[in-house]
Amino acid sequence: MQTPQKILADLWMHAGGDGAALDAVTLTGEEPQLPSSFRVAVAAQVSIAAAGLAAAEIWKQRSGERQSVAVDMRHAVVECRSERYLRVNGEPPPPAWDAIAGVYRTGDQRVVRLHTNFPHHRAAVCKVLDCKGEREAVQAALMQWNGEAFEAAAYAAGGVVALMRSYQEWSTLPQAKMLAELPPLIIEKIGEAAPRPWPAGERPLEGLRVLDLSRVIAGPVAGRALAAHGADVMLVSGPDLPAIPWLTIDTGRGKFSCFLDLKSENGRARFRELLASADFFSQGYRPGALSSLGFSPEEAAAISPGIIAVSLSAYGHRGPWAARRGFDSLVQTATGFNHAEGQAAGIDGPKELPAQMLDHATGYLMAFGAMMAKARQAREGGSWHVRVSLAQTGRWLWDLGRIADYLTTPDLAADAVQSFMEELSSGFGALRAVSHAAILSKTPAFWSRPAMPLGSHPPHWPLRG
Repeated sequence: MQTPQKILADLWMHAGGDGAALDAVTLTGEEPQLPSSFRVAVAAQVSIAAAGLAAAEIWKQRSGERQSVAVDMRHAVVECRSERYLRVNGEPPPPAWDAIAGVYRTGDQRVVRLHTNFPHHRAAVCKVLDCKGEREAVQAALMQWNGEAFEAAAYAAGGVVALMRSYQEWSTLPQAKMLAELPPLIIEKIGEAAPRPWPAGERPLEGLRVLDLSRVIAGPVAGRALAAHGADVMLVSGPDLPAIPWLTIDTGRGKFSCFLDLKSENGRARFRELLASADFFSQGYRPGALSSLGFSPEEAAAISPGIIAVSLSAYGHRGPWAARRGFDSLVQTATGFNHAEGQAAGIDGPKELPAQMLDHATGYLMAFGAMMAKARQAREGGSWHVRVSLAQTGRWLWDLGRIADYLTTPDLAADAVQSFMEELSSGFGALRAVSHAAILSKTPAFWSRPAMPLGSHPPHWPLRG
């Protein structure tokens, strides 16, 4: 199997990085760190290191100063489970899942996973099944269904579910074959623009503006990573959009947060004003969803020539599943991870990865791609588009190889994570949260703004220093 250093080098060179920069990176720690047959700790370390090295390279481009980057494997994997270690006023996370979320058997003895944390997704499932929102009622209704037929019907009704497939079964699908042709991230030029000069600042991304239209984990983690290196990140949500409060707190560190209704003309007009002076536009809507509102990557580039657009999807931007909604747990189920982990553990059924690794690694790959595209824009101009998906990250993780005899690896004990925690104030109370795992020698990563409730700020950029 490839070493973490080689995996990082492949990512770095694919994104157009200077090979000499890799000499500045130190990766410490050994796998396995968690009980998984997949190399989740390496995926955490490498994705965070890639983003950290990109920040260091931007700083060199801005200031001429070189610096080293170090990432410890255990710190990285703890950061990729940051939501479970967060404490607010000393209190642990509430239950993570809705009452009917989880796995069920269908009438043809297949396994399906339901994601019902958002009320409209829960309602869609109950409508398709014509049952009450109770586990027993859902299970009874599913016994009348073929698993694949239910998956299709639930998606058509606006639900988010997944049929558990083996990797071999997934690999035969047209969507999997399309993804097999794609790298973990794509960086492409989408327009002409002059190079943008760097603003004044003492940190890699200081003075740069990020519009963040994302929810749950992957997209918000990308925004949090950019904020850790000094960017002004504006999280844009709507007062009527559902959210998961605990994740809002964990991923909100370093960000402004405003409300805009993009379905109204006033909201779209205000958003266009924000976009006109943004440097990055990061979003996690389904492919094509923002085009109907006038905010496709190409339209964003016309509004703000030289912008870096970053697009996140569940299953990729092309293929028959491109428009499917999805979350980490569902992509794990659909693409073979749950089946493979279950088999490795000797379980007759699914077993989840011990972290939302597709989400977290994708978030850091988003930040990595955004910064690499920005560095290129500053050198040669243009507007750029970065594409990632949870399923692309899943394929990357799968291709890293498997770990034998992983069941002897214990999960991390509480005392194993304490050195990675820090105390922060917030609009929710006192936080104890995981610090950033990429250690930069000259420009340390930190969050200069507290996590705040959604909609706490007006939709205006702060003045550039």
